[in-house]
Amino acid sequence: MLSRFKYFKPHTLSEAVQYLEKEDNSYVLAGGTDLMILLRRNLINAEHIVDIKMLPEIAAFEYVEGVGLTIGAAVVVNRVVDSAAVKAKYPALNQAAAALASFQLRNRATVVGNICNASPGADLPPSLLVYDAVVNIAGPKGARQVPLNQFFKGVKRTALERGELVVSIQLPDPGEGDKSIYLRQARLKGHDLATVGVATRIKPDGKVAIGIGAVAPTPLRLSALEDMINERGLSRETVEWAAQEIKQHIRPISDVRSSAAYRLQMASVLLKQGLLKLIEKED
Repeated sequence: MLSRFKYFKPHTLSEAVQYLEKEDNSYVLAGGTDLMILLRRNLINAEHIVDIKMLPEIAAFEYVEGVGLTIGAAVVVNRVVDSAAVKAKYPALNQAAAALASFQLRNRATVVGNICNASPGADLPPSLLVYDAVVNIAGPKGARQVPLNQFFKGVKRTALERGELVVSIQLPDPGEGDKSIYLRQARLKGHDLATVGVATRIKPDGKVAIGIGAVAPTPLRLSALEDMINERGLSRETVEWAAQEIKQHIRPISDVRSSAAYRLQMASVLLKQGLLKLIEKED
């Protein structure tokens, strides 16, 4: 049974921000796939629900060549799955979106909601991280931008402050010759959370980017490992080395989905598979 709360549907972004700043225990509703579960299970003390779905600022979904991709807070995951521009320019993001939950849930769940939920095992953050995504935030002090690799602060915790909400995510244009892939391991076929999810990218300049989920309290961009790989130079020998070295850069835990040891092994396997598949595309 749902707990009692006050429902507010603002007409402007300013109204939404003012309400969120004024009222304690306020939660933003866009897709609602995570929020409704929390409400039904009485896992949060929600006294106010702010429905932002109709705000025009959060509806943007556009790729501009030379600029990049904008994904508004109201954009559902299936739009990313179906987008020809995302498939062509951001394949790892497209693959991660297609792996998320079920078709029905993807018709409701939003990309921004997936990052704001801040689950360590979420599918979308690793791919967004390798594309250097930036989070556009509106709040009482005005607009600000936060790189996605600084947005996650812990399990279910983000950089959002009182009165703030995410308006959109921006990804720079990757340019010609960019390649990427997202691979995941889960307990079950179908819509289960990832045991480990790894996004790998080779940029047009040959540099590697790596994002990973479910191996730490937050999704990670493995910048230190990237630097080591790039210094060595990308080759099959380097890939073999990196597949073992990645174990030094993550700290998985054991839980109901997997043991820490299995996550360490699968991170190694998925990184190796991803990089080798991208190298094969170059051959």
